[in-house]
Amino acid sequence: MADVQSEDDQPSTDGPSTTNRRTLLRGGLLVGAGVVGGGVIGGFAEPAIATAAGGPARNTEPFYGTHQSGILTDTQRQTVLAAFDLTSDNRADLVVLLKAWTRLGAELAQGQSVTVPIHSPGGAGGTAYDDATGGSTTDDSLEAYGLDASRLTLTVGFGRSLLVTAQGAPRFGLSGQLPPALLELPHFSGDELVAGDSGGDLFLQACADDPQVAFHAVRSIARIAPDVATLRWTQLGFSPDNQGGTPRNLMGFKDGTVNSNVHPPTDPDTTLWAGAEGPAWMRGGSYAVYRRIRITLEHWDRIAPDQQQQVIGRQKLNGAPLGAANEFSPLDLDRRDARGAPVIPVDAHVRVAAPATNNGAVIVRRGFSYNNGTTPFVERWPPWRQALEYDAGLLFLGYQKDPRTAFVPVFTRMAESDALNQFTTHTASAVFAIPPGAGGPGDWIGRTLLG
Repeated sequence: MADVQSEDDQPSTDGPSTTNRRTLLRGGLLVGAGVVGGGVIGGFAEPAIATAAGGPARNTEPFYGTHQSGILTDTQRQTVLAAFDLTSDNRADLVVLLKAWTRLGAELAQGQSVTVPIHSPGGAGGTAYDDATGGSTTDDSLEAYGLDASRLTLTVGFGRSLLVTAQGAPRFGLSGQLPPALLELPHFSGDELVAGDSGGDLFLQACADDPQVAFHAVRSIARIAPDVATLRWTQLGFSPDNQGGTPRNLMGFKDGTVNSNVHPPTDPDTTLWAGAEGPAWMRGGSYAVYRRIRITLEHWDRIAPDQQQQVIGRQKLNGAPLGAANEFSPLDLDRRDARGAPVIPVDAHVRVAAPATNNGAVIVRRGFSYNNGTTPFVERWPPWRQALEYDAGLLFLGYQKDPRTAFVPVFTRMAESDALNQFTTHTASAVFAIPPGAGGPGDWIGRTLLG
């Protein structure tokens, strides 16, 4: 099995590897191929692909740019998150991998059917295919055939473990390149983190309006070099359509009124994009904190809506802060009722998390709900029951210029005094450096670090 092609050797964008999904099979599928035991043998008929008439890509988001897409992009309805561990210590393998991820990602974002550029270190074979009867096919898996791009975005991140070992030794010859902001998060009160669902050397965030398009993208990219990058964990999430306003989370409250990518900061260079304060390779990038937050929905459903509003600090129906009439009314944290008590309770989620109570710290959030079915669970708060409960809740994706001055101080305060804690448990966690975007064809994500 040959290595992935070089930039100069890659097929052109109007050739077989970049045919639009909707036109791929025009003229016939698998001409001359055989079928044995339900499996397809052979590849697509070359003439059917090469002569297919490609049309303009629809429902696309830009892939190339100064910053990676999927951060300030209007939130899509589906996400597939994935982390990978690197099994190779060869810097050349990492460069090949990231070039291939970038090129394939750009094609996928255009809704194109793709040829997967398989890379196997050392030539043919590879341990990932030891149990296969032959080499891996490079053909598109086709589960997204007939679908458009569905606003697919792909965002790539680097974990701390990509740059240094657990003992602090540099990896891939990257001595001195570790950004101070790419920290190991402290243990927070109430954390019950699953190690196998946390961390990772490389991060891939695929978001799209169609779940199959998002999954197809991660599946295709994961096929490129399974002997170099092995999947560590994956997590699926979803969000309601936001055409009717701010979407709701599984607790029934509007999620994303403030600190959301839908309402980005007025000066993102101050709060979101990395600058001269860190290593040059991160300028124009950002830092992502990922947390999977399990919500005991059974416990939440036992309290009345007016009590839920006291926990959150907002009205459930219209999203307005308590004491206000409009969802986007400013938080009046000084307002008191006739008895002199704060209208927004001192431990209400919105008060504890507000920039006004956290020295102005801003995190750009992309929130998705998740549902992993039901699993045995012991609640953290009374009645402390053990039961089969929903493994469901929120996928928090927070982007910021520096987690040391944003997420860490904000969440330290929340872990200590947020009334919502009695319903939530953080079960997965990771921090990733999101490097700047690829400027255009021929550029690649990670070039600023490894190029």
